[in-house]
Amino acid sequence: MALVLHQQEQIRQGNRENTPSELRARLDQKLLSCQSIVFKKTSGNGTIALYLGKRDFVDNVDSVEVVDGVVKVDPSGLDGRKVYVYLACAFRYGSDDLDIIGLSFRRDIWLQRVQVYPATNAGGPKTPMQESLMKKVGEQGCPFSFQMPANLPCSVSLQPGPGDAGKACGVDFEVKAYIANAPDNGEEVIEKKDTCRLMIRKIQFAPVNNKAGPKAEISKQFMMSDKPVHVEASLEKETYYHGDPITVKVKINNETTKTVKKIRIAVEQLTSVVLYSSDTYTKEVCSQEFGETVAANATLEKSFQVTPLLSSNKEKRGISVDGRLKDEDTNLASTTLSQADKEMQGILISYKVKVAVTVSGGGLLGGLTGSDVMLEIPLILMSPKPAGCTLE
Repeated sequence: MALVLHQQEQIRQGNRENTPSELRARLDQKLLSCQSIVFKKTSGNGTIALYLGKRDFVDNVDSVEVVDGVVKVDPSGLDGRKVYVYLACAFRYGSDDLDIIGLSFRRDIWLQRVQVYPATNAGGPKTPMQESLMKKVGEQGCPFSFQMPANLPCSVSLQPGPGDAGKACGVDFEVKAYIANAPDNGEEVIEKKDTCRLMIRKIQFAPVNNKAGPKAEISKQFMMSDKPVHVEASLEKETYYHGDPITVKVKINNETTKTVKKIRIAVEQLTSVVLYSSDTYTKEVCSQEFGETVAANATLEKSFQVTPLLSSNKEKRGISVDGRLKDEDTNLASTTLSQADKEMQGILISYKVKVAVTVSGGGLLGGLTGSDVMLEIPLILMSPKPAGCTLE
């Protein structure tokens, strides 16, 4: 839902050039999903039901939106037990169907519990979302809320291969209501019929103030040449939205006797998995070659466009995507915005644009004296902050 209202407003205003073409076809359908939605999950025995007004919660870097909801409780089905709710952020690194020897393929990064029935205290004022939900639930509603710390990762999944089954690896968030005698007793067996849960997402949106884009430059000399090729590349802006073309401005000053025969521009996704240790994986999500030539002692200044899309990477295993809720579309994972002093676990995402200028050598030693001149530019790839979507 991250792009829907933003993109819909652009269309209303006739600003279609900024709307990614692959999103336009589903904007109207998506917009309907913002109308007074209540997400509900009922336990198998019907004793408790979990209600949320939304499933996307925004991380503003220094704070995160409160996760608030309501549990409807029928006391007649409790048999003296209590009702609890927990919010968990976990790293899933294997499919549940592989758990054949009692091993857990899920590690909790952060977890918080609260007792909702019987209520342990009077509680503070209800949030507007809880007030709206209570009108729908009635007197049996028990409100709850959680404040996530700002250093938790965002929801990210690793795209499985075409033949992979089960849930994808990645970071997910779960709100679960359950009936038990104690909140966390390892010896107590909590049956599935006594639980209900909803997956939620923790997401970040692009900053409102988009700064000027970064640039990089490099000079390289070649064998048998006393002068260099100088390459400079820059981006028009610091942050790009998913689906929008990325404009890369390239300047080449070829002071050699060789010829620049092509330019290749690629976008790479860097996925840092920070758990027991830190490992970084690099996947190319977009690349394009341009047959521009620059003769000896000549210059070139030109802008090129490339567009990284998840639809072009559907068969690539291990590509990181924004956390997916059931039956919902997603996109390439957004850049992780974090403060420098934070220590975060989970999956952190960054991007870079790579520009490679191929210089061919002349004469008999052409194959030995030619080479690539390469440079990299950091890229922030995110979704725009949408207009508010409230519960009636």
